[in-house]
Formats: sequence, C-alpha cells, structure tokens
Amino acid sequence: MIDTHAHIDHIEDYPAALNAAGEAGVEDIIAVSVDGASIKKNIEIQKEFAAPRIHLAFGIHPGNIQPEEVKETLRFIEENISLAKAVGEIGLDFWYKWARKDAAVKAAQREVFARQLMIAKEHNLPAIIHTRGTWRECFETTRLAGVQKALFHWYSGPVDVLKDIIAAGYLVSASPSLATSPQSREVISHAPLEQTLIETDSPVFYRYRRDSDEGFQATPKDVARTFEAYCDLKGLEPAETLKTLDQNAREFFDLSAI
Repeated sequence: MIDTHAHIDHIEDYPAALNAAGEAGVEDIIAVSVDGASIKKNIEIQKEFAAPRIHLAFGIHPGNIQPEEVKETLRFIEENISLAKAVGEIGLDFWYKWARKDAAVKAAQREVFARQLMIAKEHNLPAIIHTRGTWRECFETTRLAGVQKALFHWYSGPVDVLKDIIAAGYLVSASPSLATSPQSREVISHAPLEQTLIETDSPVFYRYRRDSDEGFQATPKDVARTFEAYCDLKGLEPAETLKTLDQNAREFFDLSAI
C-alpha cells in the first residue's frame, strides 16, 4: 500500500508514525513539502528510514509563499532536484480569506506556481497540484505549461473540470475524507480507477461523521482508511483494486527506479 501524499515533517512523532505505517503494510510514502524548511526536514527524515520507503516531493505550497524566501527555495529545489520524485505540493488557492480579494497575493501564487510547473516540465517530473477555488485555472495553467504528469491531490472541485483533468491524462487522489465528504465521493465516483491514487494528507484531522467533532489525526497508516472507503464507494474487490492503485502510484512517481 502506498500513501501518495503525506506531510511527514508536520507529524510531531514521525518515527512512531512511520513505524506504525510499516506495521500496517504501507510500503512507500510520498513526502510532500510546502517550503524550504519543509524540504530540508524531509530530506533528513528520508535518511533515517529504510522502511517504509520515503520518496521526496519538493515544492512551495500556495499558502506558504514568503516573498523573501522564494528565490532561495527555488534555487535549492533546482540544485537538489535529483533527490525528488515529484514537484509538489504546488498550485493555487484563492479560498484563503487573505487571498480572495488581494490581487498581489494572487499574482504571487500564479508566478510561483508557473515557475514550479516549468521545473517539473524541464526535469520530466510529475507535479502534485493543490487547488481550492481555482480548479479551472489550475487545470488550464498546468495543461498550457506542457506538464505531462500531474496529480490533482484530494480534488474536490466541479465534475466538469474533473472530466477535463481525466481527459488530459492527469490523475486525482482520494483522502480519508472519502468516507464522509459528499464532494469527495462525487469526484471519486466519476474518476476511473486507472487514474486514481490514495493518500492521507497527514496530519490532517478527519471527522468520523460530518455532524460530529469526533475523529482522528491522520498518519500514513490511515491510507488503509482511504482504501476501505474507496472500495466501499466503488463496489470493487479489494485485492485487485489495491494492485491497480499501487501500480498507478509506482508508474506515476517512477518508484521502480529506487
């Protein structure tokens, strides 16, 4: 089983979380980054663990753009890109209250996103895309940049944009929210198995029910919750479904070349 999106550097007791993931059958984890400090911490964490195998994704998240650090972080990414399996987490997010009506913030997000898509294209790496409130623009920007491989992580936007994402050959991923979120369930019901991945977005907190405050703080072992919700929703047989999902991830991130 593969967790295709986890913020390991954000997990307080990551050694315990990674050991628990291994015991739960998680073999590989994509450790996504959000800024320069995140990238460097994930590099160090990768050195500590042989199992589960940790694969790195380098990127500046649209909610973590610090103008005084962007140039240096982009330079670090390009100089160390050989360590990465993907560029991410990158994208646009105009859902933030502080971004909705601020043209300068939106412009900065667009500029940093475009630069990172260029890095992905130049190095023939997949891009891990974050998008909220910008679904159509994110898709069109990615497509026009000429990026061949893109994953719209935890996509919960309109189905018409989803159909274009799928038609372009891009992928979407499901998180544990699939058990309770109507938006996530609608998306995954329309997304073909062959273009879907599963993830946790650890350490996000997920509610057991939409009307309850009870829930759990996700760690990579909880990709099993995503998988269970996926099979239940799609009515698929677990063994063959897991084989396909794992193969999707291995091909998308080129995990055969470890």
